[in-house]
Amino acid sequence: MSNKIIFTKEAPGPIGPYSQAVLAGNTLYVSGQIALESETGELINENITEETHAVMKNLEAVLSAADFSFSNVVKCTIFIKSMDEFGTINEAYSKYFKINPPARETVEVSKLPKNVNVEISCIAVK
Repeated sequence: MSNKIIFTKEAPGPIGPYSQAVLAGNTLYVSGQIALESETGELINENITEETHAVMKNLEAVLSAADFSFSNVVKCTIFIKSMDEFGTINEAYSKYFKINPPARETVEVSKLPKNVNVEISCIAVK
């Protein structure tokens, strides 16, 4: 089985030595996405709701580049700077998984890349 590197200009490019996603067989591993605007590289972080939707939009772009969608997602990992934002992040996140949401964990961390408030990665399977 060979791996296929997934890249799209519709999501921000990697800011380190990693790929946006790797397709291994029928499983897609999507790297953590933050709220960077793909064209300008500007952070979208006026509030946690807007930031979470921007993260989900970037995840959607990477999924789409590999011909996947949120319905294929089986696992998400959410990293947040403050567990106090958990409910607000959950509310925005839930808009993308209306039925049969994937497994997931949410972890509070002390710092994230570019000092964002939320980062989300996922695994999708066809």
